Amino acid sequence: MARFIAVADLSRWRIAGIVFVFLWFFLGGIAHFALTQTEMRIVPPFISWPRAAVLASGVFELIGAAGLLWGRTRRAAGIGLFVLTLAVTPAHFYMLQHPEMFGVPYWALIVRLPIQVALLALIGWSTAKPRARRSV
Repeated sequence: MARFIAVADLSRWRIAGIVFVFLWFFLGGIAHFALTQTEMRIVPPFISWPRAAVLASGVFELIGAAGLLWGRTRRAAGIGLFVLTLAVTPAHFYMLQHPEMFGVPYWALIVRLPIQVALLALIGWSTAKPRARRSV
């Protein structure tokens, strides 16, 4: 059985990472419901049901964010959010291919890709099982 990872067992940096990832997905998940039409615009046309895709990904973002709050579910939530982030990456490439449709500066769409990689790294690192501290 997995050991419960209490916040007290985490470094300040790891806690900061978890808080950042939580806020990213919590606010993003809310945006999927508050701004559904806007979010639907970036769904690539090969996705047959853009509204369902936006709402489903919003639900998964909120579930993942909530899962980060408990040590027992943090790792599973991190894995889920990592996979979800990979799954929505085609929307970023779609925007990059059709920047005129979105009113976002092209440079911002380019910068978004390394930010996506950094987000993936942060999710993986902050939700990984902490190494046991060595006693001296």
